[in-house]
Amino acid sequence: MNTNPPPPRFGIVIIGDEVLSGRRQDKHIPAVIERLNARGLRLAWVRMIGDEMDLIVQTLRQAREDADVVFCFGGIGATPDDLTRAAAAQAFYRPLIRNPAAEALIVAQFGGEAFPHRVLMADLPDNCALIPNPMNNVPGFSLHDCYFMPGFPEMAHRMLDWILHTHFADVGNTDYDEASLWVWDASENQLLELMRAFEQQYRTLKLFSLPMLPTEQQPRRRIELGLKGLREDLQSAMHALQSQIEALGFGTSASRELAPQAASPKGTIHASVD
Repeated sequence: MNTNPPPPRFGIVIIGDEVLSGRRQDKHIPAVIERLNARGLRLAWVRMIGDEMDLIVQTLRQAREDADVVFCFGGIGATPDDLTRAAAAQAFYRPLIRNPAAEALIVAQFGGEAFPHRVLMADLPDNCALIPNPMNNVPGFSLHDCYFMPGFPEMAHRMLDWILHTHFADVGNTDYDEASLWVWDASENQLLELMRAFEQQYRTLKLFSLPMLPTEQQPRRRIELGLKGLREDLQSAMHALQSQIEALGFGTSASRELAPQAASPKGTIHASVD
C-alpha cells in the first residue's frame, strides 16, 4: 500500500495583455509541463490574465488557495503596465518596499543606468525571497510558495530550473506514469459504461479519454483511452482495459506504452505508435 504523501498541486498564472491579444504566444505552459513530468509531477491548472491590478490581486489570492505551488510569469518589469510586484504585495497583505539585496544586484549589473527606472524592479513585497536570474541579475521573487518570474521565456525558464532544483529536488514520484491505447471505430458514448465501471474497480488510477475526429490522413474514428498513476498498478490495469474493450467488439492498438523502468530514471519517455 502506498503511504507516501500526495505530491503538491502545481498551478501557473500567466500575466500580460500581450498574450491575451495574441501578440505573443505562450511558451511557459509546455516548459512547466515538461519539467514537472520529468519529476513525476503534474500540472493541475493554468490561469491567463491581463494587466489589470484588481484582477491580478484576486487571481493570486485564489491561486494560493487552489494550489500548493504557483508559478507566475510576467509583469515584474519596470514599465507602467508591469503590475505584478505591487499586486503580489497587495494580494498577500505586505507593503511594497525597496529590497536592498535586489537593488544591489541591479546596480551591480547596470551601474549608473540602474537609475531612475531599472531600480524600480527592486521594489518588492516585504520579506520576500529572491530568485536569481542568471541572464541579467534582475531577480524574481517568491512568497507563500508563489514564485514570480519575468515573462521572457529565456530568462524565466532558467529561473524555473533553479526553483525546481533548489526547492523541489526531492519532490515527485518517478514511478508515476501513464499509458494509453487507441480504440478504433467507437464513440465515447459506447464506452461510458465500461469507463465508469473501470474507475470504480481501479480507484488508484485516473482514466482519460481523448476522442479524435476523422481526418483525410486517418478517416477512421478513434479514441485514445488510457490511465495515469503508479507504474506498479498500470501494467495489469492496461491489460484489463484492453481485454474489456475488445470483449465489446472494438479493435485496439498501441498508443503510449510503458517504457522500461531503468530506461529513464528521472521520468518516463513515451513512444507513440499510430
